[in-house]
Amino acid sequence: MTDSSATEIPGAGDIAPVPRISLQAFCESPDLASVIADAAEDRRMDKAHVRVQMGGAPAAVEAYRTAPTPNVVVLEANSSKTDILTHLDELAEVCDATTKVIVVGQVNDIVLYRDLIARGVSEYLIGPVKVVDIIRAVSALYAAQGAKPVGRAIAVIGAKGGVGASTIAHNLAWAISRDIGTDTCLADMDLPFGTGGLDFNQDPPQGIADVVFSPDRVDAAFVDRLLSRCSDNLSLLAAPATLERAFDLGPEAFDSLMDILKASTPAIVLDVPHGWTSWIRRILTHADEILVVAAPDLANLRNAKNLMDLLKTLRPNDPAPRYVLNQAGVPKRPEIKPADFAKALELDPVTVFPFEPQLFGTAANNGQMIAEMEPGHKVAQQFTELALAMTGRHDTRKAKSGLFAPFIERITLLRKKA
Repeated sequence: MTDSSATEIPGAGDIAPVPRISLQAFCESPDLASVIADAAEDRRMDKAHVRVQMGGAPAAVEAYRTAPTPNVVVLEANSSKTDILTHLDELAEVCDATTKVIVVGQVNDIVLYRDLIARGVSEYLIGPVKVVDIIRAVSALYAAQGAKPVGRAIAVIGAKGGVGASTIAHNLAWAISRDIGTDTCLADMDLPFGTGGLDFNQDPPQGIADVVFSPDRVDAAFVDRLLSRCSDNLSLLAAPATLERAFDLGPEAFDSLMDILKASTPAIVLDVPHGWTSWIRRILTHADEILVVAAPDLANLRNAKNLMDLLKTLRPNDPAPRYVLNQAGVPKRPEIKPADFAKALELDPVTVFPFEPQLFGTAANNGQMIAEMEPGHKVAQQFTELALAMTGRHDTRKAKSGLFAPFIERITLLRKKA
């Protein structure tokens, strides 16, 4: 428990910069709102997306009933101990599992502090707080020893060439950044033939190849300079898409890049080319989530099964790879039905994208994502649902098992008994 009313506040020189997170504050007093707004202007918070609102915990509960929660929520709670815990229990039912919560209150009570920590709250600050207290508390969530990396990597690979895996990866990254509001980096790993620059209408002079071929220069600042901004929350590490040199990469070619991205960016979508090299195997083995893109035919079924079976073996303690079916419903083409595909893989697809050549072709030619061109189209909604699934957000809202998941069942039972 941090008593920020102490007369001596440590200097801010040892505070680590805050990564590219989203932070939303729900304040009860204009004073705290002003402090957080000032903290957002500090150089250490330069990469964070900060939004300050009034209304305290009740406003947060209402807001997150219909919207995904950010990486960090700051709540001001100046009411009684009982009211604070009640509001947090209500928030738990609508809050995503990965969200970190900082509570700012006036009650200096060790029992309350223990109750908050037991409910999953990351930090409790006793007001009045200063700008440096907010920055230090947010920074410590990610810079403290043993803290989990801020970023999670989603590797997308096609079971066969030409199945649209890159298109799926690009639209997935867009949906995560736009619909969930999470800062996202799309890494186009198909160095000779990548289409990330084309699909986002970008032509950066530098990109992911500079990381691979300049390993001695790779650090956070160097990688940051290579990113092309596609939107407020989406950055692209573009592939050179040239054949002037051979891209014979070693198994650890992307290790430094992945370490840097995971330390700074909440969502990383890896557009992995179809192939089987030492570095592709390593990328897939170490990714947090894997999405296989397959078309509904026999070759795709065989390749998808081989790929998913091997990855389950290589990653026995990680989530099993998932898959989507793409280009379903091509006229006059014999296809394997989704139910039969699922039976063979012993797993249902996350979604099935229909064969829509006009829609996807026009978007690609325009350098746009589906949701940009046709925001109301069913396919755009499918990408939103895919983004929620791959980031774990859909489970939170449907099952109501978010921030304090271990305690929700107990709370529900107590309410039923009451």
